[in-house]
Amino acid sequence: MSAAALEGPRPLREPGDTDAVTYAWADLEAGLYGLVRVATGLTAAGEEQPSVLALAFDGREPLGALALSGADAPAALSAGTEAPLERWYLRGRGELELELSFVAQTPPAELGSRAKVARSGGMAGYEQLCEVSGTVVVGGRRRQLHGLGQRGHTWGNPDWDKIALTRQVGAWLDDGSGVVLSTIRTRKQDSHAAEAIWAAALDGERARAVEDPRLSTTADAGGRQIRAGLELWVSDEDAYPFRAAGEVVAGSTLELGALRLDCAFLRWHVDGRVGVGRYDVVRHAG
Repeated sequence: MSAAALEGPRPLREPGDTDAVTYAWADLEAGLYGLVRVATGLTAAGEEQPSVLALAFDGREPLGALALSGADAPAALSAGTEAPLERWYLRGRGELELELSFVAQTPPAELGSRAKVARSGGMAGYEQLCEVSGTVVVGGRRRQLHGLGQRGHTWGNPDWDKIALTRQVGAWLDDGSGVVLSTIRTRKQDSHAAEAIWAAALDGERARAVEDPRLSTTADAGGRQIRAGLELWVSDEDAYPFRAAGEVVAGSTLELGALRLDCAFLRWHVDGRVGVGRYDVVRHAG
């Protein structure tokens, strides 16, 4: 499949079908973090409906949050492709004013439809690590941002009657390498350890599926993530795993009707190096 074909939106045929692109960024030095998800879904009436979800932070202070659908969504935030699988832009107006450029640092790590996480969650797609630059308006003042990030494109038809929660994790390093990870817990599963899990290790040359990924999480009384640990055996031939320990530096909770998003950004520690990344949990509200 060509880059343009992989990048392009997927057809929406059944109610609940969704095509979504998620952008996440972090600049540890500036203390600026954010997440934007731009999606199109097919309603029960068979109509395509755009939606936008966004959160941004200045340190631990939220800059704003948006959860919009319908005609208001593209007016608040827009995203586009400048070169397939290479460069993209993200522009926000109103409550979240920003102009960001995403440049791919890695090839895409593909989560195929046959993977257990994709079968359990109903969504396939791919993830890329990025260099992110641009401006974010904070308190009426335009701030420069130059950091790291992640862009993911997913499509499918998630069945939240069967899904208990999802996790999306990324750890990004200054040399352009890093890891991405997704888990799905179904209603039939009762623990973190039972979740279906997928992970990939990425650098400027390749994206490798992780043979044995493990994620541990410390949460507060409300279930919100505080710290996390990664142990990833990329290949059976590896002498030692990729290990990382992270603590939350910014985060918030956004109620999305029947669902709840716990969005967090972490400072990761990897073999004496410091990285940054995201850890998002979506679950049923209440």
